Amino acid sequence: MACRSFTASSSGRNVEFLLALAIALAGESGILALAGDTDGVDGAEEIAGEAIGPDILGRARALGISPEERRADNDGHGFFEADGAQLVTGPALTNVNDFRAILIAPP
Repeated sequence: MACRSFTASSSGRNVEFLLALAIALAGESGILALAGDTDGVDGAEEIAGEAIGPDILGRARALGISPEERRADNDGHGFFEADGAQLVTGPALTNVNDFRAILIAPP
């Protein structure tokens, strides 16, 4: 998953990665993912990241949000803000690295 060059968006690499991953997984059951920035700020917003599960796209579409349109606009923060489940830790004032984890349940 590559993050395209950003437009006027304030989104960061982690939420853009998760939105692309959610679209690629298309609701595949048993897969959860978390991505965030260790300094508590992903992109230009004080949002560390987000977590996704198989129901994320369905919840968005039920709210009238198109994941594909938000992805095309590099609006990961806007997409996940509508979901109301952003990972907000506050600034940590240190940046070790981005953190990403994908959990795949056994069949």
